[in-house]
Amino acid sequence: DVTVPAALGQTRTQQLMWEVAAKDKASGASDALKISQRVEAAVPLSVQQSVLQQLDGPWSQQVSLPANAVPGRGGLRLDFSAQLAGGPDGLPGVRAWWERYPYSCLEQTSSRAIGLKNADLWRSTMDSLPTYLDSDGLALYFPVQDGQRAQGSDTLTAHLLAVASVAAELDPAFAIPPALRTQMESALIAFVEGRLQRKFWSPRQDLQERKLAAIAALARSGKAQARMLGSIDITPVQWPTHTLIDWITVLQKLPDVPQRDERLAEAQQQLRGRLSYHGSQLAFSTDAQDRWWWLMQDTDSNAARLLLATMGDASWASEVPRMVTGLLARQKGGAWSTTTANVWGGLALRQFSRKFETIPVAGATTTVLGAQSVNVDWKDVKPQPKAEAGAQDAATLEALTASLAGAVQQDPQTPQRIYMPWGERKSGELRIIHHGAGKPWVTLQSLAAVPRKEAFNAGYAVRKTITPVQQAEGAVAGKYQRGDVLRVRLEVEAGADMTWVALSDPIPGGATILGSGLGRDSEVAVQGQKAPEGAWPAYEERAHNAFRAYYAYLPKGKSVVEYTMRLNNVGTFALPPTRAEALYAPEVFGEA
Repeated sequence: DVTVPAALGQTRTQQLMWEVAAKDKASGASDALKISQRVEAAVPLSVQQSVLQQLDGPWSQQVSLPANAVPGRGGLRLDFSAQLAGGPDGLPGVRAWWERYPYSCLEQTSSRAIGLKNADLWRSTMDSLPTYLDSDGLALYFPVQDGQRAQGSDTLTAHLLAVASVAAELDPAFAIPPALRTQMESALIAFVEGRLQRKFWSPRQDLQERKLAAIAALARSGKAQARMLGSIDITPVQWPTHTLIDWITVLQKLPDVPQRDERLAEAQQQLRGRLSYHGSQLAFSTDAQDRWWWLMQDTDSNAARLLLATMGDASWASEVPRMVTGLLARQKGGAWSTTTANVWGGLALRQFSRKFETIPVAGATTTVLGAQSVNVDWKDVKPQPKAEAGAQDAATLEALTASLAGAVQQDPQTPQRIYMPWGERKSGELRIIHHGAGKPWVTLQSLAAVPRKEAFNAGYAVRKTITPVQQAEGAVAGKYQRGDVLRVRLEVEAGADMTWVALSDPIPGGATILGSGLGRDSEVAVQGQKAPEGAWPAYEERAHNAFRAYYAYLPKGKSVVEYTMRLNNVGTFALPPTRAEALYAPEVFGEA
């Protein structure tokens, strides 16, 4: 019998490492087996609040542990950086968001690789990219399945080409392989010219906006031509902001567009007219009309893409610092709310750092909380190797919070990173002052484990029902044992039509989701499993820790999906909530 350690971070990368050895006394023959078990928290540490601040003088902040948080877990994490988005980790809050992100379509995986600066993940994604391209060369969100030979998305293809183009300017390792890029570009050219058509559900007409996004992506690699604009009505005043930014990109890249200078001035004037600030937060007067979630567009992405589009324009030079501050002010918990916003935001700030942050930081930065203080001596701060995906930061903090002593810890390999466990401390004033040259940045994160106490409906009502399929004789209702087969029914009541919705249901450690067709599966056990009701998932994922259903389109009303699992481990297991969320409109979600 094993009890999982309370401090998950004391295990190696949140894993239990097992070694089993056996020896025959008579012959002396022996054998050994080493395996690992990943450990995940039922109530994970999460960022409750985050502040990104440039140190231009003394700075202080009141901090406190959330009232309903699990005691003895969590604390404060401080990351100091000489540049806003410099170093291998980039923005710590955004990096932590990517590390926790659970979903895995092509857009999400490629964005995650860029966001984490993980070249290995990007290479593996590019290696599998051919399995995501349809017969015309357009990308699908999930690998091509039977009947999907001509269902690739022009929107996804244009996004991948555009974001990879910007990422490759910062690091050539993040380029799309030439042969695949050519295949995708040829498909977009055919789409723009009308030789290839794609029709998907949308709440309004969007063909011209999609074509302009495709032309903008092609323009980044020199594959667009001015004649492609012939099928588009040039009406910038009527366009959503993301299309207006695409139009500016086209005009910047295609000097032979008729009346280019006049049209560029008109487009920029339209953008300036929409631009506004709510306090320090960058906003647009058209925010309410700019949430084109079915095309993966949102207002956070618009703010980031605007910064990228205007950063090299002298006429916007005086506005750039304010736009950077306004973009950061749109974050919640240290990150933006969608994959597209986080990848564009990260790229925009990395470009800003490379262009404008040239003054080196020297001296020392002192942090004080209560009776404890710690110094970051900038001469000890060394360039770090490129970061890789992982949960090291959460694991480190979990390990430190095992002790109620709450002692301040400074990472010996990365002295600009400081952990301050809550311990017995519930609140206090954190004070930071920099002595020396330059203006370093600090990211302050408050981390805590806050459990969900009741179901939550913010657009989706989620219900879960468990029914035994196979149990041993004499089984007690509501109690299960190893070998039982259970049918899980998930119902989602949607308040409105939405594209790209994910439904995720965690399973107990060691359980097996049946129906994959692999060995040790059971065809008999899944025979009574009903087909989905309402919307049908575009893709089902049977992961080691959860069942996930992805809906390309989830209409208003009730939809039902079922899966079957077999329990393999004896024990008591705590599970995170069952969750449904709109991937490109994350304010729409529900938990059970």
